Amino acid sequence: MQPSDIITVNLWQIVVSLLNLVILFLIIKKFLYKPVKNILKSRQDKLDEKYTQADKYLSQAESTKTELDKKLNDAENKADAILNEATANAERRKEKIVGEARDEAESIIRQAKNQAELEMKKAESEIKAQIVDVSFELSKKLIEREIKEEDHHKLIDSFIDQIGDSDEE
Repeated sequence: MQPSDIITVNLWQIVVSLLNLVILFLIIKKFLYKPVKNILKSRQDKLDEKYTQADKYLSQAESTKTELDKKLNDAENKADAILNEATANAERRKEKIVGEARDEAESIIRQAKNQAELEMKKAESEIKAQIVDVSFELSKKLIEREIKEEDHHKLIDSFIDQIGDSDEE
């Protein structure tokens, strides 16, 4: 072979190679490209579906969070209202109890004053009765004997002593 035969371009061989390439391309396109494209499309659809579901779940979570926040605020408001009502009830009960205690204390004080007045009147009447008795006894003794100045002082001293003894009883 000559050196020129080695480097020659064979046109038929190029055409056959190109034709082989086109046939191979069509076979690959028919048997590989479409199935791979379908697999990729199904994967993309699944991913899109997953993203749609994730967005749906995210929106549900946000709405649930909003509802829970609203319920929490309502619960806090109800708790505050219950606490305020309980405080008001406790205040009313306190006022009622204090009023009743004050009325009872005033009643006890009035009873004590009335009892003290009765005791004082009783003591006064007893003292008057004792004075009458002592005066009677004194008058009786005066009438029985003749009064001298010295006897008069002794009589007054004994009268005062008797009054002092009566007070101690």
